[in-house]
Amino acid sequence: MTRLHGFSFARRALGSLSAVVRDRRGVGGVEFAIIAPLLLMLYIGAFEISLGFTVARKVSRASSAVADIVSQQTDVNKALLDNMKHVALSIVAPYNSSGYSLKITGIQVTGTTSGKVVWSRDQNGATPYAVDSTATVPAELDAVNAFVVRTELVVPHDLLLFAPGLESSTLKTIDLSKTSYYRQRFGETIKCTDC
Repeated sequence: MTRLHGFSFARRALGSLSAVVRDRRGVGGVEFAIIAPLLLMLYIGAFEISLGFTVARKVSRASSAVADIVSQQTDVNKALLDNMKHVALSIVAPYNSSGYSLKITGIQVTGTTSGKVVWSRDQNGATPYAVDSTATVPAELDAVNAFVVRTELVVPHDLLLFAPGLESSTLKTIDLSKTSYYRQRFGETIKCTDC
C-alpha cells in the first residue's frame, strides 16, 4: 500500500510539474521584464541623438549668423565684436551654453588658402590670434585678395543618458563646434577701428 501511495504521490508531483511547464500565464510579463530596459534605452538614446542634432544645428546657425553680420560691416570695433556673443547665445538658447567659446577673426586672404590675421576677438574680449599671424581658409571659398570673416563657435553639450560609470567620464559632455567663413560684402576690407 505504501508503495502504491508513493507511486501516486510521484505521479501527482510529476503531473503538477508538467502543468507548471505547460502553463503560459506570466510569459508575457517575463518577456516584458527582459525587453523593457532595452526599449527604454533605445527610446532615451533616440531622444539624445535628436537633441544633439538640434543643438548642433543651432550652433551651426549661430556661427554663420555672427560671421554674416560682421561681414556686412564696413568697419568694426571692440564693442560690436563683443556684442556678437549675445547674438550667438540667443540663437543657441534655450539650450545650455555655459563654457562656450567664440572667436571672430578678420583675415586678409593673400593666396588660395592662406592669409594674414588683421584682427581677432573672443568671447572674453581677448585677442586669440596675433595680428599678421598666418591663417588658412578653405580652397572652395575662392577668396584670393579678399577679406574673410571667420567665426569659430564651440558649445559643450551635456548628455542626458547616463550609463553606470559615465558620471565622471569625459563622455558626459561633448563639444559641438562650427567654423564659418564669410567674405566681406562691401569694400576691400573690414577694419577694426580700436582693436
